[in-house]
Amino acid sequence: MNHKKTIRPEKVIQFGEGAFLRGFADWMLQHINETSDFNGSAVVVQPIETGMCDRLMAQDCVYTHIIRGKEGTEAKIIDVISRCINPYKEYNEYLRLAENPKIRYVISNTTEAGIAYRKGDLLSDAPPVSFPAKVAALLYRRYERGLDGFVFLPCELIDKNGQELKKIILQYAEDWNLGEGFLNWVEDKNVFCNTLVDRIVTGYPKDESIDLGYTDNMLNTSEYYHLWVIEGPKFIGEEIPFKKAGLNVIFTDNLAMYRTRKVRILNGAHTAMVPYAMLKGFETVKACVDDEEMSKFIRNCIFDEIIPTLDLPKEELIEYAEKVLERFVNPYIRHRLSSIALNSVSKFKVRVLPSILEYIKRKGCMPEYLLMAFASLIRFYKTPMANDDPDVLDFMKKASVKEILANESLWDSDCSFLAEEVIRYENQLFG
Repeated sequence: MNHKKTIRPEKVIQFGEGAFLRGFADWMLQHINETSDFNGSAVVVQPIETGMCDRLMAQDCVYTHIIRGKEGTEAKIIDVISRCINPYKEYNEYLRLAENPKIRYVISNTTEAGIAYRKGDLLSDAPPVSFPAKVAALLYRRYERGLDGFVFLPCELIDKNGQELKKIILQYAEDWNLGEGFLNWVEDKNVFCNTLVDRIVTGYPKDESIDLGYTDNMLNTSEYYHLWVIEGPKFIGEEIPFKKAGLNVIFTDNLAMYRTRKVRILNGAHTAMVPYAMLKGFETVKACVDDEEMSKFIRNCIFDEIIPTLDLPKEELIEYAEKVLERFVNPYIRHRLSSIALNSVSKFKVRVLPSILEYIKRKGCMPEYLLMAFASLIRFYKTPMANDDPDVLDFMKKASVKEILANESLWDSDCSFLAEEVIRYENQLFG
């Protein structure tokens, strides 16, 4: 690549150099720098021993990001990453980040397993293994220098990600006997936001040939849609002017509503459609939405039976649902039903069953299409296509509909009161 990189002050520490953060947070920072006086860069910390820091540094941390969908294609050169630090090789350089008063924000995506406590990590380790322990060591150095803390915007897909990160950091502070003063400083001088992120980032297009006119080994691709919901103080949106950049970032004091919206509509639609569609011979999400009968089934699930159970404004829910269906037909994303089908029973319990129960509670009657989905799930587990824990597979294969619905270990409640309706739909659909 032949790109003159803009040098900006480091204002963000970013744990993670993978495709998602480069196609989400860094893409956003690029827009913010171009549309406001934010003028900030991110210094990337490689959170695990093996990573892509060397590859990024070989390109001076500059790469191309392409967003693609039915809207078209848009390429942007991203140059907001100032440098990469591998703490496994440059631990002192990593700790020196704590001494920079201009750095204010910490963004992370260390996978769902990243925000976890690891017994045995020590302050004297160089570095500690777990991500929260690395952060605890960094914060202690900052505390010792008499500086204010950071604002944390974790992107890991776990519930209450900010609170969980803070809890584990405080646990390490106790383990390491860092004192009451440090514990109070973590509480008082740092902000840990819970966040929800939503964007399909498809990474390097391995099976495609995209002619950029130059070589870019860190080329990244994603869909157009993006959403970042931040449960945190409004001043963040003033310091990092997301709205001015035209970005879909929502500040709220109740993230739970947005998480429920995503889990019930986007994930719920996936989980409701998959067994029904696979039993009919479909292979991808796009093929389902493109088919008239399957599309009707999906829309009835979402608009007639899921949306009426949610508490956000109806217009907002409908707009979100239409956007979800647009995303399902993105020609650049081949989302196989078989990959969504993994562990469908536990997914159904979290993503679909709450909509069924809430619909019955609010409407006083049974939801037709979601119970068709339940009947399809049970029939699906009688086939070799199901992929789950061996004990779950064995039980589902042998048990009757009534026994399956009554199994509280699967559903967290006795659902046998649904048996008559589910059996009726199973007979109707599959004879």
